[in-house]
Amino acid sequence: MSAGASTTRRTGTPETTMPRLPDTWTLTASAFNWTPDVVRAERPATDIAVGIVRDGVAPVIELEAGQAWRTFPDPDDGEVDALRRDLEAAGGRVSIVGASIDDWALPERRRRDDDERFAFLVPQLRAASRLGATGVRLPIGQAGPALLARLLPVLHELDLVLFEEAQGRQTPSDPGTAAAFEAIAVLDDPHVRVLIDLSMLMPALPVTYVEALAAAGVSPTLLERIAAEWRDPATAEVVVAALRAGEVPPQAHTLYMDMLVRFGRSDAAVLHDVLPLVSGFHLKFWDLEDADGRVSAPIRDLGELLAGGAFAGTLASEWGGNEGLDDDPGEMTRRHLALARDALAEGLARA
Repeated sequence: MSAGASTTRRTGTPETTMPRLPDTWTLTASAFNWTPDVVRAERPATDIAVGIVRDGVAPVIELEAGQAWRTFPDPDDGEVDALRRDLEAAGGRVSIVGASIDDWALPERRRRDDDERFAFLVPQLRAASRLGATGVRLPIGQAGPALLARLLPVLHELDLVLFEEAQGRQTPSDPGTAAAFEAIAVLDDPHVRVLIDLSMLMPALPVTYVEALAAAGVSPTLLERIAAEWRDPATAEVVVAALRAGEVPPQAHTLYMDMLVRFGRSDAAVLHDVLPLVSGFHLKFWDLEDADGRVSAPIRDLGELLAGGAFAGTLASEWGGNEGLDDDPGEMTRRHLALARDALAEGLARA
């Protein structure tokens, strides 16, 4: 659905009409939300992606190249063209293609040099362009300044944007990613931009995540601390100390690491100075338990931050919890998009 649609919200009686979202904002759905369906392989991944549009969830989607094409990382033209035809027939299109760079050559486990990394990525860029996508997405900092500079002529030729995605603890001031933000700023080219994942701005942990930690045997005392005081800087120290002290059950380790890598605790204000570099957002969610606003608050804060600015780009519903819940991806994504639309409008109204 175009982000220009009007939004209404019942705040009592009578019903209040919320501000329209700017026409330059486009709400999209990430095909990543349907990963469990892709893994089950009851239908081809491309049919699942087209179904997002055909079923009316969203006319604009993000696509994961590694899921969509059997010929990845050098997608066959015929595969690409078939997907584009099917999407257009359904009335849809692709915004961003999730690309990747395999930094390690197998079986020798040798790190690829920049020539090899360039050769690995460029076919994905050409496939994204052929598909009609706006851009491709990589983790922030993975390409590095030298490869970014080398890719620029290709991006210009294809009129494609390379989005570098920052999420979780990867704030502009984080020592591990500050240099990557700076490299994009120095490059100062609209064909290289930042995509912000709202996992950076989590006011509290997802309810179902805390429940999963409990089921995996994490101590009630630790759970109480991280559930009640997630944004307290001291909580981060408690989380690391518990892991180092061996207090985390082995069966909970993988889940537990999300707090160290995927979950952030920042306020939207940390994005203020880098907004000119940002052309996309992932409205990340793990569940829709929102009684205290833990899902909607970061989106509302984002709407307020963007109000009156020059942002033009996509805001994608991305379900980070699809691996842990049995809910229907289509229903979850529809509900999340509706929640996001309202929260963005409320943020605009609050500005």
